[in-house]
Amino acid sequence: MTHAADQEQQPRDERASGFRPDDVARGLIYTHNRANANTAEVHETRALVEAVAELLVERGLLEREQLDERRDAAAGELRRRFVERGMAVALQEFGVSKYRFPGAPEIDCENRLHLCKAACCKLPVALSKEDVEEGALRWDLAHPYLLAQGEDGYCVHLDRETRRCSAYEHRPIPCRGYDCRHDDRIWVDFERRIPNPSLDDLNAWTSPAEEEDR
Repeated sequence: MTHAADQEQQPRDERASGFRPDDVARGLIYTHNRANANTAEVHETRALVEAVAELLVERGLLEREQLDERRDAAAGELRRRFVERGMAVALQEFGVSKYRFPGAPEIDCENRLHLCKAACCKLPVALSKEDVEEGALRWDLAHPYLLAQGEDGYCVHLDRETRRCSAYEHRPIPCRGYDCRHDDRIWVDFERRIPNPSLDDLNAWTSPAEEEDR
């Protein structure tokens, strides 16, 4: 049974902290309205730029191929800056649950860990909506929604002693589908079991922005 004193205590505590439950709802409404307004402005600006470009092409002042090349180059540079500033959101969708994903070819990882040192666990991995909602995997707050990595560059879910994944049953699709056999970042020669000598060099590994471009 709830006493009257208990019923009065909650509003008092809320007033004391300055927090009310509906503050969150109002904050989300503002955020969504602001996002919609920004999207509308970007859409309008893009429509204007594309209309001007089409007009210049029609009048022979621009060549379509050159325009497309310049656009792609500029887009790549802007995307690189966007990611470097931590403004990008990396969220992948695969159209299938990770628990129904067939996976990659079988590789004798247990017999190679002493050579490759689980280097695949250094690769940037973007989670899916399913991963995020499930809540079993940690992601990098500075780079949503990339799988979190430690200071050593390895995924936080990697057991540093056994080199085994501590969240194996919940691993994301990129981990399930990854095939290292032809990845020259890891193997000089997979069949001859010759690893890349730069495995321990963090600077030799791609950044999230470069990884997305591969």
